[in-house]
Amino acid sequence: MKKFFALFILLVAGFVLVGCAGKEYKIAMITDSGDIDDRSFNQTTWEGIVAYGEENDVTHKYYKPTEISYNAYVAAIDLAIKNGAEIVVTPGYFFEQAIHFAQTKYPDIKFLLIDGSPNNVLDWDTMETYDGSDPDFAIAPNTLSVIYQEEQSGFLAGYATVKDGHDNLGFFGGIKVPAVQRFGIGWIAGAYLAADELDIDLTFTADHYEYLNSFEASDASKNKATTWFNSGVDVIHAAAGGAGNSAMTAASTLTNKWVVGVDVDQSSQSEYVLTSATKALARTVQETLEAFYANAWVGGISKTSGAEDFGVELPINEDAWRFSTFTVAEYEALFDKLVDGTIVVPKTGAELEAFLANLGITNADLVAKV
Repeated sequence: MKKFFALFILLVAGFVLVGCAGKEYKIAMITDSGDIDDRSFNQTTWEGIVAYGEENDVTHKYYKPTEISYNAYVAAIDLAIKNGAEIVVTPGYFFEQAIHFAQTKYPDIKFLLIDGSPNNVLDWDTMETYDGSDPDFAIAPNTLSVIYQEEQSGFLAGYATVKDGHDNLGFFGGIKVPAVQRFGIGWIAGAYLAADELDIDLTFTADHYEYLNSFEASDASKNKATTWFNSGVDVIHAAAGGAGNSAMTAASTLTNKWVVGVDVDQSSQSEYVLTSATKALARTVQETLEAFYANAWVGGISKTSGAEDFGVELPINEDAWRFSTFTVAEYEALFDKLVDGTIVVPKTGAELEAFLANLGITNADLVAKV
């Protein structure tokens, strides 16, 4: 009887393994340092994939690398393709080197790289490359790079926040990567322009501008936010993935303290989210998948998405609009100035310094932190 039962178990196990081996996932996403429940960058990208996959009956799967490294990202891409992926979506700057390698290794596979452009440079100080060759920035025909103008999104949030009466600000960045830096630069620029128009003094010190070196929620981030709030900061723009939720928790324990969310409308996550500096992640993913499956793929380019194509904005639905005095009409007038080029938002430290100087403002310590 025991032998029969053991044989039965082996037969069942074999059947399950064969069934699993035959499963293929056509759309793959590789997560960056966060996870698909970060309520921000990864989650929104994944939700875009799920929405397209379910509506069009296309299999999809996400893969979380074992660590944040070039080799781990390449291994995850290899696994996704081994499992049947025909298009791979990678959200984040950290994937630039892995996609540069994979686009050549897998010329028949399509790659969507969000917030980055392929290159082989592992160390920007030494210009060391992963293959020992000269630096290369080629975007293969099977790769589409999409880079958002996060500085515009941060600018809209900073301007609106100060116009609404908040004059003591802070900034949480997750990790110091270009997309996060652009959010912070725009946040500073928008805040100072609004303060200049109102003819008020803005309090924004270098001590309240920090990169946390993590996109994960933690007690350390919550405690830091609490300390900042208690020192007088009114609003923290948290471009920090899950760590932004730590700032929301801190705000919820105090009075009249707020957080500005990032990437997606985070108003549903906390009543203390004043607004969110968003970018159209889900739409980008869905449009790219639609083009791919309609045989209308356009690769070999790096596409910029900003106010002009509604790639960045603040949510204006009633539930998300929590400003007391700043109006939707004022916001839309400001947005139009970004679209028509009346206002050009800085996106580098040098451009921010010049932008502030044009307003007669010097805050060298803060500019140095971006």
